[in-house]
Amino acid sequence: MITSVTLRAAATPTAPALALRPWCVDDIGALVGAAPDPGLRSEQGALRWVRAQERGWADGVRFAFAVLEPGPGASSPARPVGNVVLKEVAPGKAAAEVGYWTAAGARGRGVAPRALEALTTWSLDVFRADGLERLELLHQVDNLASCRVAAKCGYAYDRTLAATPPAFPLDGHLHVRRTAA
Repeated sequence: MITSVTLRAAATPTAPALALRPWCVDDIGALVGAAPDPGLRSEQGALRWVRAQERGWADGVRFAFAVLEPGPGASSPARPVGNVVLKEVAPGKAAAEVGYWTAAGARGRGVAPRALEALTTWSLDVFRADGLERLELLHQVDNLASCRVAAKCGYAYDRTLAATPPAFPLDGHLHVRRTAA
């Protein structure tokens, strides 16, 4: 059973290194201010969401990581600027899904691709022995930024999926990354 892990994503010439670790109750204030989902913009909603992420870790089926960037000062705490998640993973199951979001204020600095690459490497290393062979990334067709992130991280376009309203009102793209032979 995996109870906790911290991942790292290297700095770039224009952006600091990132740390990825499981979400915790201490993140609720920052989550309320950073999350793009309106359901996470209240302390109650954020608390429910964090508890669900903690249950996912405990059950070994969903591994959500807060993506942390150093604060502005040397003594400032790291702050969440995004989320990456491995979901629907199970022993003997060949595929799992990855997802992510980046806080509006952190976009354009390579947060999503660096965090997704760290998650991808970890996921394939840790779960390959359990049968994981590929990771799937889904996004709406109008999300061009997600297409760019997928391409940067080696997720090849696979096909367009039909919309399934109300949860998915627009068609979606499926991108796939397979384990190296």
